[in-house]
Amino acid sequence: MSKKNIHTVYSKDREMWETKKEGQSKPLASSHTKAAAEEKSVREAKKNEVEHIIHNKDGKISDKDSYGKDPNPPKDLKH
Repeated sequence: MSKKNIHTVYSKDREMWETKKEGQSKPLASSHTKAAAEEKSVREAKKNEVEHIIHNKDGKISDKDSYGKDPNPPKDLKH
């Protein structure tokens, strides 16, 4: 069974940032700021050794970080 990635997304209905597991509609956590949601998402992604995908308010992907065990990881030029 493959592990599910973690997403940081904005909920227009709730007007909050959410930490969501891929394929699940219910959020794992909610935050008033994107930064707080990203912190929660990073902790969850590290715990599960999966990818963290960050979305903008419009839903487009703005960034990705991998916390899995990649035998040949690409060089991350941002961090």
